[in-house]
Amino acid sequence: MKKVLALTILMAIFTSCSDSDTYQEIETPPTTGTPDPDPNPEPATAVTYTKNVKSIIDANCIGCHQSGRSAGFRPLTTYAEVKAAVENANLLGRIQLQTGQQGIMPQGGRMSQTNIDLIVKWNTDGLKEN
Repeated sequence: MKKVLALTILMAIFTSCSDSDTYQEIETPPTTGTPDPDPNPEPATAVTYTKNVKSIIDANCIGCHQSGRSAGFRPLTTYAEVKAAVENANLLGRIQLQTGQQGIMPQGGRMSQTNIDLIVKWNTDGLKEN
């Protein structure tokens, strides 16, 4: 009788443990159905000149690229001027050059990759103003 009882207890223990009970499942709290946020999120909406690009251009380019500064510098003070520089003057290529390469903009050194990526995404999203 003791053997039957011991065997029954052992069977109950072994059948209650399944392969699906891993340490990860035990230690990980249940989720609410919402995935973890992306550590490097892309902007959810389209990048626009007014919301995203203008402040980057103002901070990195306007020092040289404003009307009346120098005959050699194309003004980049308005949406139309910046859009034209992307479409016709290789602005994207010049901001993506590495520091020390001829033609890099801004001349003082490469802007952050985050800013470059936003300007590239603005182009990909259709160069929208607002």
